[in-house]
Amino acid sequence: MEKQKTVDSYKFLDVLTRRMAKSWQKLPGEPGSTAWTALKKPLADSTVALISSAGLALKSDVPFDQEGEKEHPWWGDPSFRVIPKNAAAEEIALYHLHINPGLVDQDINTLFPIDILRDAEEKGLIKNAAARHYSYMGYLLQPQEMLDTSVREMVKIMKADQVDAAILVPG
Repeated sequence: MEKQKTVDSYKFLDVLTRRMAKSWQKLPGEPGSTAWTALKKPLADSTVALISSAGLALKSDVPFDQEGEKEHPWWGDPSFRVIPKNAAAEEIALYHLHINPGLVDQDINTLFPIDILRDAEEKGLIKNAAARHYSYMGYLLQPQEMLDTSVREMVKIMKADQVDAAILVPG
């Protein structure tokens, strides 16, 4: 008989964060429903955008608010940044204190799989990568402002760019 494997979801968390995560699981209430819309056409005929919660931005753009994050570690900047399709890895920086910057330095694709998306485009697995991709700062315990402003604006831009699908990349 095969031994059952157990996954320790808290293994790499510090003690305080582990306690917080476990306490959140005990909160009353039902999880919200997940919005889901089936694709109206095959991926090979679709324009695809990336949306990363890693707090990435072009080095030439306004960085995410790390001072606010330092003051309030459970807070995150509710704004978003646009990253053009042809941005090079060297042009993109990480502005999120909850993520190891070495990940981006080693391989941008760990938090923003742009090279993988470009490869999918070249191979015809998708019609094309969207002209613009997006990043916001995850780790928002009170996301309402981001949902009301940033998400609405991202959706508006994606509709204008005729994006058919978005890949959500956790940071």
